[in-house]
Amino acid sequence: MAGGIALVQGASRGLGLQFCKHLVRSQQCTQVIATCREPQAAAALQELKRQHPNLLTIVRLDVSSHLAIQQCAQQVALMCGSLDLLINSAAMLHPSGKGETSLRDVSAEGISLALSTNTIGPLLMAKYFAPLLLKGTGAFGLQSSDRSNQHSAILINMSAKVGSITDNGLGGWYSYRMSKAALNMATKNTSIELSRGSKKVICVSLHPGTVDTDLSRPYQKNVPKEKLFSPELSVNYLMNVIQGLSIDQTGKFFSWNGSEIPW
Repeated sequence: MAGGIALVQGASRGLGLQFCKHLVRSQQCTQVIATCREPQAAAALQELKRQHPNLLTIVRLDVSSHLAIQQCAQQVALMCGSLDLLINSAAMLHPSGKGETSLRDVSAEGISLALSTNTIGPLLMAKYFAPLLLKGTGAFGLQSSDRSNQHSAILINMSAKVGSITDNGLGGWYSYRMSKAALNMATKNTSIELSRGSKKVICVSLHPGTVDTDLSRPYQKNVPKEKLFSPELSVNYLMNVIQGLSIDQTGKFFSWNGSEIPW
């Protein structure tokens, strides 16, 4: 798996930052590209850059901006010409920081902003970075023994179990649930399109578990200690899943432990 080029979208904190830490320290990559909205304000990411100046590159990207995504893809194309792994990590629970508990809390603005970050942004990332992924070397995941069915790269959309319609037994969290369910559909659609040609890209949604991040912090009170993961532990689990992916698993939704989650 040595020699891959990876890009992590939403890398300033939480899971995105931890993915960058894992990748630069794992000796799996020749280059790690970290994107975030305000690089100069991302102190932890800048410190990681100081530790790995030749391996980590930080690129400014506002994932809610169509033009910014297009320009970022052009910049990365000039930098390296291809990608082996793209992780869409940025996420928003709700503009207020808390999920809606009833219809009374629902607003058009809240839903719109959540969809912009959680769904539209990752889909546009797939649109503009697909040409680079199709030129990848297949450095991540498990290659098929059938040369005609091998993959060039992997596209990861960080989803959440609450985006599963089948698993929804509690309701609430309208914006977040809807945006993640829509993201899962985007993953499925993208997986179909990017597996039609001779060059193929594995596209999957991943659930990281309940992770100790700013997004989950208001809801950690009733989470059993053994089920609240540190970002480091969650990313270790998720990278194990990524490393075990093959083209036969494209278009699916997996949990941190590798089990498949129903749509």
